[in-house]
Amino acid sequence: MPHHILVTGGAGYIGSILVPELLAAGHTVTVLDNFLYKQNSLAHVCANPHFSVVRGDIRSEETMRPLLAKADLIIPLAALVGAPLCARDPIGATSTNRDAVFLLLKLVSKQQMLLMPTTNSAYGKGDENNYCTEASPLNPISHYAIEKVEVEKAFMQHPGAISFRLATVFGMSPRMRTDLLVNDFVYRAVHDRFVVLFEGHFKRNYIHVRDVSAAFLHAIAQHSSMRGQVYNVGLSDANVSKRELCERIQKHLPSFVFLEAPLGADPDQRDYIVSNAKIEATGFRPRFSLDLGIEELVKGYTMLKNTLYGNV
Repeated sequence: MPHHILVTGGAGYIGSILVPELLAAGHTVTVLDNFLYKQNSLAHVCANPHFSVVRGDIRSEETMRPLLAKADLIIPLAALVGAPLCARDPIGATSTNRDAVFLLLKLVSKQQMLLMPTTNSAYGKGDENNYCTEASPLNPISHYAIEKVEVEKAFMQHPGAISFRLATVFGMSPRMRTDLLVNDFVYRAVHDRFVVLFEGHFKRNYIHVRDVSAAFLHAIAQHSSMRGQVYNVGLSDANVSKRELCERIQKHLPSFVFLEAPLGADPDQRDYIVSNAKIEATGFRPRFSLDLGIEELVKGYTMLKNTLYGNV
């Protein structure tokens, strides 16, 4: 069944992949974005009569109210994403990542459907075995993760809500981010041929940006059975350490060298193994492996050498 979908931040890293997929599935899509990075990542869908775009700010009730009134499904992607960016602009982060979502929840009806990305960095280090399911205690450390936990708690009070705790996302997108871990390491491997590792034993989970898009489409199709639930979204065969990630990259780029040094720290202290069994039980299966993503990134970075594509 086609829906009228509002995607905030729809011209961003995930939205630039998701919006064309939503349109291809027959939905009508409105994107609200402030185009902070001066991107034109949705230029290729402007010819679609079911696509519309609004330049504006999700923190403005005057802007949000009429857009929400027309939508029967909302995907709030707009955010200042990542611990470093939020640490650099804590006031902007709070007003965008937390306050704007509370505004959205005030304005939506109980009949509307809500699909929201959060982060599995909320787990911190996981349990005593560094293992995490959706039922694991949350231990957010950074400003970004703490507010994502607060928002998810409020968000899940809505009867039509689904929350996705995303693994670290990777892969090429029309609005590229080179600062995400896999994307960053492959960029360095292609252009610098080396990386200095800190906390190389820390494990985390990963997911391709196109599989994130597929998870949203899956949830739209399965909304009646999935609503009211939180799901981890990641590759079950990609709970790997930073060192193991570098070894995988080295198989694709043998000239890549990595060195471990006792310096630096992850602001989220992410070191965990994540279970994705819950969403897999609904029939969802990722299609893009970590190795496919590395191959894709190597090709992409052959064309791209520009630090403008990171959030920080």
